[in-house]
Amino acid sequence: MRDMPDDTPLEVKLGATEFNYHEELSTWVSKDDVKEFLCGDMLNVSCLKKVGRTGRVPQWKAMKCAQQPGRTECGYYVLRFMFDIASCCKEVGDIDKENEVLTPRTRSIAMEEYRKKAIVIIEEYFTNDDVISTANELRELGMPNYDYYFVKKLVSIAMDRHDKEKEMAAVLLSSLYADVISSAQVYKGFSKLVECADDLVVDIPNAVDILAIFIARAIVDDILPPIFLKKQKTILPKESKGVEVIKRTEKGYLYVPYHAEIIENKWGGSKNNSVEGVKTKINNLLTEFVVSGDKKEACMCIKDLNVPYFHHEIMKRALIIAMERRKVEDRILQLLKMAAEEGLINSSQITKGFNRMIDTIDDLSLDIPDARQILQSIISKCASEGWLSASSLKSFSVEPKIKSLEEGVARSFKMKAQAIIHEYFSSRDTIEVYNCLESENCTSSSQLNAIFVKRLVNLAMDRKNKEKEMASVLLSSLCLPADDVANGFIMLIESADDIALDNPVIVEDLVKFLARAIVDEVIAPSHLEDIGNQFTRCDSKGHKIIQMTNSLLKARLSGERILRCWGGEGSRGNGWTVDDVKDKIGKLLEEYECGGDIREACRCIKELGVPFFHHEVVKKALVIVVEKRNERLWKLLQECFTSGLITMNQMAKGFARVEECLDDLALDVPDAKQQFTSSVQKAKSSGWLDALSFPNKPKDHVVKNNDFCS
Repeated sequence: MRDMPDDTPLEVKLGATEFNYHEELSTWVSKDDVKEFLCGDMLNVSCLKKVGRTGRVPQWKAMKCAQQPGRTECGYYVLRFMFDIASCCKEVGDIDKENEVLTPRTRSIAMEEYRKKAIVIIEEYFTNDDVISTANELRELGMPNYDYYFVKKLVSIAMDRHDKEKEMAAVLLSSLYADVISSAQVYKGFSKLVECADDLVVDIPNAVDILAIFIARAIVDDILPPIFLKKQKTILPKESKGVEVIKRTEKGYLYVPYHAEIIENKWGGSKNNSVEGVKTKINNLLTEFVVSGDKKEACMCIKDLNVPYFHHEIMKRALIIAMERRKVEDRILQLLKMAAEEGLINSSQITKGFNRMIDTIDDLSLDIPDARQILQSIISKCASEGWLSASSLKSFSVEPKIKSLEEGVARSFKMKAQAIIHEYFSSRDTIEVYNCLESENCTSSSQLNAIFVKRLVNLAMDRKNKEKEMASVLLSSLCLPADDVANGFIMLIESADDIALDNPVIVEDLVKFLARAIVDEVIAPSHLEDIGNQFTRCDSKGHKIIQMTNSLLKARLSGERILRCWGGEGSRGNGWTVDDVKDKIGKLLEEYECGGDIREACRCIKELGVPFFHHEVVKKALVIVVEKRNERLWKLLQECFTSGLITMNQMAKGFARVEECLDDLALDVPDAKQQFTSSVQKAKSSGWLDALSFPNKPKDHVVKNNDFCS
């Protein structure tokens, strides 16, 4: 500076690379220019001075701004910024204040102040669980345009805490929505959370799943629109964790059956309310309303329950009271009408409540003889008033399909059957159950047998795997008529929707019980087809149960898996492994081949107690016939089939397994395929196989690493 001349300017070279010119250029700087530059009149260089004194390298921050990859985004951003300004500025004069806040320096200071206070408010809330106090403190901050940060910080802190804090965070967001925090700020807060999902995963390993639950909960609580998911998919990078969060929200939580109940109770439920607790509160408020008749108070109580997904239970309980106590029917219907017209109970929940009544009308008829006529009258009355769509309800006849049992007989039998089953779960005494059932159902009524099957499976599904295994063993031991057992399962499937409210995994449980009954030969496969014919609608639970049961039965080694589905050892309880059974089958066939008695061989096969695995007997016997041309084994198969020991289904499976390993057999027995073709024709002529099981020409299978040919 001192060496610079006072009057003569200095030439400064401007390189093409540094300054992006097409050629080297020059400019001239005087001593006065340099003074102005360093004094800050032309440029604030205080930070550069500090860097020069300390010698540190400056850290540059990349400023984010709206990007426009196409031609239409600019319009979106203009409207979005206009919306943000309009949301924050209630009066025209507020725009100047807002502009002051949005200046970089002022905005940075305000944001930092808001962050500190927001964290204190959140920590205090997790300590005292006071929603009202938290709402007041947030209002006092007076910076609604930063509320999105509160949403983001609340969720991110709760994600790293226990389920109690997660539930508290969800409840707080639902309480503050609209009254304290605007919908736009809630939307923006969740958008920020999804954007920073990659950072959250670093500190919280299961952040993707937890954040997906928070988003699903926000959608269920109606504080976040479902379109949020679709919009975020289009904005987020495809490989980001945010996209994974959105997919988990959709497929893992929102698209599953009964998702609302599952999501609401994921962290212990709203203030840890159980289903039974909510049912009790519903009964209490309806009982109080019947006495007082105050509709406004009743509606307020329904709203305070904060269980919009469970309003169908209110409908059901209210209708039952109206049917049992005809004098208060009009009062109950007026309450339901008011709740429907005010939007407190939506049309979906109203329809679901009526459909649940239709599903249980047979049981209600035991206590209310003219239940069908009363319900039909109520439906007509509600439809005429315009708050019920009768066309959306399930169809039902005023006259029962089957003549009901004598009044009180079925109800009395249900109570006694329940006592018998509870006693069995404690004692494991199947003989005692058989004797009690015989004395209570001395007429061998098919309807009572079906009721017993339904009650047994229903009670077992509400218990642990031990009782489920005991129920399957009892069904196998009682030897009830297969048609009665099938009717019992039909009754269970018909009431599946109602049972699912208390047991969300009823579909999986019923599939296992049905498959186990077929494996234990309690019912035949044809009964499964008959049950399926009762439920032809593709979206019904019955159709889904039948499909899943068929898939489970067709799986490889399905019998062994199904027998152990409850962790038990099957109806026989022998505890053998597959290898043990194979070894025993091999030895008994070798003994018979060497001159054993055919009756003794059949008895040994029966004592193995593995009817689902008889295809192994068929397979090993056929292999011996092919390899050694020993016709004694053919006679054994003939005797087993004639006596009903080995079914046609097991015969077909055994032949199919031999067909699969024909290529391996042909290495040792060149004419194995010819012998097998001859055996198939012989089996068809004997009635062991049908024409559909095997065509005239065997399939040419090539099976690699087939352990069944060992």
